Amino acid sequence: MMKKLVFLLSLLALACNQTVKETEVVEEEPVTETIDVEAEVKAINELRAAFQQAIKEKRYGDLGQYATADMKGVSPGSEDWLEYKRQREARLGKFSYDSIIMTPEETVVVSDTVAYDYGTSKVYYTNDKGESVELQDTFIVILKKDKEDNQWKIHREVASAIVE
Repeated sequence: MMKKLVFLLSLLALACNQTVKETEVVEEEPVTETIDVEAEVKAINELRAAFQQAIKEKRYGDLGQYATADMKGVSPGSEDWLEYKRQREARLGKFSYDSIIMTPEETVVVSDTVAYDYGTSKVYYTNDKGESVELQDTFIVILKKDKEDNQWKIHREVASAIVE
C-alpha cells in the first residue's frame, strides 16, 4: 500500500511539474523601433517650407502633394476670415492666398507615421479693392507619413483666429 501511495504521489508531482512547465509564460523584450526624431522633424520642416513656397509661387495645383487624400481642415471663423472666405467664393472658389508664413512653436513626432505641428501663421491675400490683407491664426496640424512615398503629409488641420 505504501509503495502504491509513493508511486501515486510521484505521478502527481510529475504531472504538476509538467503542467507548470506547459503554462509557463516567457516574457520577451518588446521590439521597439528607434525613430530618428531629428531627421523626422527636419522632413516636417521641409514639408512646411515647400508648402509655403508653392503658395508664394501660386502653384496651387501642387498643393495636393503635401496632403493626404482624405485631408480635412477647419479654418478660423472670425469676421476677417469670413470676409476672406466670401471674397474667395466670389472669385469662383479659387485659392487666393498671396503667401503664408507659418511659425511653428512645437513639432512632436508621436510615432514613425504620426506627428503634429503647432504654431501661428500669417496669411496674406489681396482683397477685391486690390489691398493687401493680413490674417493671423493659431494652428495645429496632424501629419501622417505616406506609406507609398515615405513622405510626411498634412492629414488634419484646425486653425483659430485667436493668436496667443
